[in-house]
Amino acid sequence: MIEYKSEKEIELIRESSLLVAKTLGQVAKVIRPGIKTIELDALAEEFIRDQGAVPGFKGYQGFTGSLCISPNDQVVHGIPGDRELKDGDIVSIDCGVLKNGFYGDSAYTFAIGEIDSATRRLLHVTYECLHLGIEKAVEGNTLGDISFAIQSHAEKAGYGVVRELVGHGLGRNLHEPPEVPNFGRKGKGMKLRSGLVIAIEPMINLGKRFIVQENDGWTIRTSDLKPSAHYEHTIAVGKESADILSSFSYIIESLKSNNNNVLIIN
Repeated sequence: MIEYKSEKEIELIRESSLLVAKTLGQVAKVIRPGIKTIELDALAEEFIRDQGAVPGFKGYQGFTGSLCISPNDQVVHGIPGDRELKDGDIVSIDCGVLKNGFYGDSAYTFAIGEIDSATRRLLHVTYECLHLGIEKAVEGNTLGDISFAIQSHAEKAGYGVVRELVGHGLGRNLHEPPEVPNFGRKGKGMKLRSGLVIAIEPMINLGKRFIVQENDGWTIRTSDLKPSAHYEHTIAVGKESADILSSFSYIIESLKSNNNNVLIIN
């Protein structure tokens, strides 16, 4: 059942989503070649708890991290550990928090040091896919309009669109109906109306769309081992335009002051 949110509930989701944004901003201050992904995870958990919130991912169906950290050919759900990031890596960092009974969720793909031009283009196109999808999150449109906008832009650029993983509704639960695929047809699917809060999150592969799950039961990677990019915003459907409840502004500001040669995608 779809749960449409009141204005008050949307503001609480915004508060949680902005805490996610600030957490990713803290990560952006320190991300660099040589840092271990578990160090980023510890920093994020401490920051979230200091703000009176709870990491939304930690313990979720047994997941051990506060962040999903997925480098290079890992699409999503990478488990933080002793892996050190290195120059030329890209890394999707996905964060969720629970505060005042409501979740926020957002993800950003960081480029560490000098990345090749093909991967840089993948990041830019995936970022564009996110915002093209958000543009369609307007009352009267359909879920298929969001999905088609993402798929068509990615495939026009020659990329593979992951189909097994989707965006989702959220609110009192981290994952709620409806599912928000990154592929679909215009005019198909449920009609959008104000009060619907969803996470839109294109996962776009440099190569083919196919994915596999690692033996850890969580990590999803591309089957051809080519890089994958992932950006996510939590938004509320509006009458004339979507209301973006999360933000990348804290990430961008942190990266501007980060002297570790991390590319800004915006």
